[in-house]
Amino acid sequence: MTWLLRNSDLVTDLLVEHVWLALVPVALGLLLALPLGWAATRVPWIRFALLSSAGLLYTIPSLALFVSLPVVLGTRILSPLNIVVALTLYTVALLVRSVADALDTAPPAVLTAATAMGYRPLRRFVAVELPLAVPVIVAGLRVAAVSNISLVTVGSLIGIGGLGELFIVGSNVTTSPRSSSAWSARWRWRW
Repeated sequence: MTWLLRNSDLVTDLLVEHVWLALVPVALGLLLALPLGWAATRVPWIRFALLSSAGLLYTIPSLALFVSLPVVLGTRILSPLNIVVALTLYTVALLVRSVADALDTAPPAVLTAATAMGYRPLRRFVAVELPLAVPVIVAGLRVAAVSNISLVTVGSLIGIGGLGELFIVGSNVTTSPRSSSAWSARWRWRW
């Protein structure tokens, strides 16, 4: 506990970085998954293609995706953009199914009533379908957020920060923290 108190500034910095790297992709993934999920509920072949692609995408190991994205994006391997893009893809893969299933739960009678009241498709989506789908979408968001928080830790294996850096440094400690090369001057650990 004393180590944590002495290094609270470091842990706070890593926590802020970890939360940023985890939650930005959740927000971006939701923004992308909403129109994709809507399209999946309207056109059956799009639903099959999207849900199949999303399932396949989520099976790609995160470390492999983190390492291969710089080639595709043209970024440096140590760019946080790689982690954000990869986690956004994983979030979309998780949320497309949740959004499509959530939008399918709207009772047909309610949709018919909204149309009869003069709601155009966009207004009906925003005012009727989306509010009815929120509980299922939020459940999917919870799963995506937990997944992203854990996957940011994997990003520390390639040098992108977050709390995973504490795991990496801690696993490199051999006998004494003072004799380990893992305790670099960058962190200025205070024992």
